[in-house]
Amino acid sequence: MPDIAATDVSEALPGTAPLSGANAAALAADGMTTGTQRAGVDAWRAGASGGFRQRLRDYVTLTKPRIISLLLVTTAAPMFIAVGGWPDGWTLLWTMIGGYLMAGGANAINMYMDRDIDARMPRTALRPIPSGRMSPGHVLGFGMALGAVAFALFGALVNLLAAVLALGGLLFYVFVYTRWLKRTSPQNIVIGGAAGAFPPLVGWAAATGEVTLTALYMFLIVFFWTPPHFWALALVKQKDYGRVGVPMAPNVWGERETMRQMGVYTGILVAVTLVPLTYGGMGLVYGVSAALLGGWFLYDVLRLLRSRGSFTQPAWALYRNSLLYLALLFCAMAVDGMVPFGRMNGGRDMVMLRSPELSVSVDASR
Repeated sequence: MPDIAATDVSEALPGTAPLSGANAAALAADGMTTGTQRAGVDAWRAGASGGFRQRLRDYVTLTKPRIISLLLVTTAAPMFIAVGGWPDGWTLLWTMIGGYLMAGGANAINMYMDRDIDARMPRTALRPIPSGRMSPGHVLGFGMALGAVAFALFGALVNLLAAVLALGGLLFYVFVYTRWLKRTSPQNIVIGGAAGAFPPLVGWAAATGEVTLTALYMFLIVFFWTPPHFWALALVKQKDYGRVGVPMAPNVWGERETMRQMGVYTGILVAVTLVPLTYGGMGLVYGVSAALLGGWFLYDVLRLLRSRGSFTQPAWALYRNSLLYLALLFCAMAVDGMVPFGRMNGGRDMVMLRSPELSVSVDASR
């Protein structure tokens, strides 16, 4: 394993932009760094002396735990709404473990596929592959193994529908977003971002063996939340994306048009969050929370739109706050599931999909 404290990343990977120890130290002092970037800086500080513990940290870094923590919130909350209270403890546990493994596998495969551009971007150049701490083949095998274990766990201990949906999220992220759209279209994060909207479907299916209309609205909430969330980061990091030829919205449409699109998607998002109230999918606790949180999100977007001169700080604040927004919104859903009052029509829901094994039992009971 190379001593990154004494070696530029460009020396480990020919043709990449240099990232010296001094530059890494500067990244460490930068207040606007991502979780994986900070993990890379920690690895740089540890250097070759990190040993087993550094290798373990690298495995964790490959899974992007900070991102997965939010995905697990959007997986667990629907389970509370679906059953109208606390879900079965074992089902919740295995769903969280399987969800982490599946998302972690997708993230590791993503790092394998993006290893060329990661090596040329300061915020990703210290990841395990571009830094030389892990080989590409090793990372790919690790990601595939996590995905396979997760699918088997879901299928054996939860249900087949949850397993298929979880695997579908991985495949969509790897092939539709990473392999196809990310490098070809400014719509990459819009269409490809749907991969991050699969967890609510997985959670609902895990708890009930079904996917209903309310679960689909949860999918849409994450889907419409993703563009303003990620474009806020893209505005801050647009030079990095431009350097490696990734057509993120600010590089193609321009900064102001990207901000305008963020406003459009945020307006749609707030409207979609309120739709489940109209047919009883969610109740008063969620409704009040969604309205207040939506107003907060809109305020941050308008603050960015009204910025003059430098927009870095409001964009970065929007990026951070959008993470908290989604977490709080889904926590409000979970509370609403445990305190189900103020729902119209008795909370009736429409079944859209049913797990195969459950379908057989339903048919047999008729």
